[in-house]
Amino acid sequence: MRDLFAVLRLGRPMTWRLLLAVAAGVGAAGAAIGLAATSAWLISKAAQQPVMLTLLAAVTAVRAFGIGRGVLRYAERLAAHDAAFRVLGELRGTVYARLVRLAPAGLAELRTGDLVARLVGDVDGLADLWLRVALPYASALAVVAGAAVLVGWFVPGVAVVLLVSVAVTAFVAPLAAGLTSRGAEARLAPARGALAATALDVLRAAPELLAAGVVDRALVPLRASGARLAAAERGTALGAGAGSLVAGISAGASVLASLVIGILAVRDGSLDGVALAVVALTPIAVHEVVAPLAPSARLLPALAASAHRVMELLHRPEPVTEPAPTAATVIPDGPLGLRIQDLEVRYPATAATPATPATPATPATTPAALGPVTLDIPAGARLVVTGRSGAGKSTLAAACLRFVDPAAGAIHLTSGGTVPSAAALSDIPSDEVRRVIGLCEQDPHIFDATLADNLRLARPGAPDPALHAALAAAGLADWVTTLPDGLATQVGDHGARLSGGQRQRLALARALLADVRILVLDEPTEHLDEPTARAFVADLPAATDGRTILVLTHRPELFDGPAWTHGPELRKPA
Repeated sequence: MRDLFAVLRLGRPMTWRLLLAVAAGVGAAGAAIGLAATSAWLISKAAQQPVMLTLLAAVTAVRAFGIGRGVLRYAERLAAHDAAFRVLGELRGTVYARLVRLAPAGLAELRTGDLVARLVGDVDGLADLWLRVALPYASALAVVAGAAVLVGWFVPGVAVVLLVSVAVTAFVAPLAAGLTSRGAEARLAPARGALAATALDVLRAAPELLAAGVVDRALVPLRASGARLAAAERGTALGAGAGSLVAGISAGASVLASLVIGILAVRDGSLDGVALAVVALTPIAVHEVVAPLAPSARLLPALAASAHRVMELLHRPEPVTEPAPTAATVIPDGPLGLRIQDLEVRYPATAATPATPATPATPATTPAALGPVTLDIPAGARLVVTGRSGAGKSTLAAACLRFVDPAAGAIHLTSGGTVPSAAALSDIPSDEVRRVIGLCEQDPHIFDATLADNLRLARPGAPDPALHAALAAAGLADWVTTLPDGLATQVGDHGARLSGGQRQRLALARALLADVRILVLDEPTEHLDEPTARAFVADLPAATDGRTILVLTHRPELFDGPAWTHGPELRKPA
């Protein structure tokens, strides 16, 4: 519930819009009850064939209530959805901005499909917190109070019956639904996330699974995830049935009890016979208003689970601590080098203490992923660092780009100008660091878009001549000239229409277009065959001329020659 209240507090900027929606909802529900009560009186009074003038006020009221109900209901829906979607827009922007600060080190243990489910499904689902829970309950409570006063003015006992039956519908029915479903609602959001993550894993590996003939085996966990989700949905359906049963019985009992009490009041003369219809039919209208409350309250466990998954992202500890704006160091001009001294890196683990809005989660202690490492790369040098799998090559690349902070030691940017200087990366904002240090990963992500779109990620708005220059430097100029659509060529999902070498060169062209002064290449030949790998390495010195290059590889033999300097071999941390 703490997470639900945290989400509700996000709606404070939309308070007046939400109050407008509540007011319109009260008006619409009040008009519906007024229509039922006035119609009941009108029909009963008309049966006595009175003078027509005595019915004109009631006839006018029926018309007003009938028209007002539709108009106010539309206004309520419009105001409620406008406010809810505005809040969700702000929440989605906040979550996305947080993901930018956390990625990649702060999200390492989360599966991609589950992360997407949180960003899309869980955030979107929280709209029901306002649309189907908070606003309907606020409107219904006000309307029920007014209806109780109305029927209590005729017969006080009917007001008591009405309030009790509404309490059963609004609170006991959801409790019965929750007990029947046994927490199935709370399992829905995690089950959807697990299914999305498993499905995405299977889809990504589909070509390899088909080639190996193990598709049926790979579908076993997918079917298991689907079965768990289906079981949770069956549980929620069973709970919904139980809640609806209790609410229906409560509504019927309310009408029956009101009718009995009304008849007794007519017999003893305390209630006019015409008003009996009002006393008997008003509870029906009231229960039509409160009927949606039972299924709305039943959503609370699922909404709480979604809110927890979203808030868990917002309160995760950041893997990088940004310097204060007043203390940030300015990056020196000119060529830059890297000096790494006794560097040790530990990735943040699952929080050891729970996160709250006031108290961020405390990272748990984890084994060292890298270190200690000491390197000195002068400006303009090309250094090759080797290491076996697990030695920390990718971790070293992440530390150089400030994706993760050092647990010990430091990384400095060095300037070899007329006045040599050094600036610690920890004193420079991470966004500024990534403007001068670029990364080519071992599996670069190529978006399902055009060549131009993939390149302009590095420099939005770059003109076509700049794109062609970057492609030429990466060794793709001749290939691009053979394409009928040129820069407008679609590359397919994850670069499916490109070869491994072309994908790697496209990633290199993207880094060159960004015009970084230091380029880190993490296993650039990992997915290339021998001839392609050697051709790629042979073109690197000319393509990266004037830049400082750090190559991390387990194939140092590809980088033999005077253009490359070999550094120490990384060792797995003890």
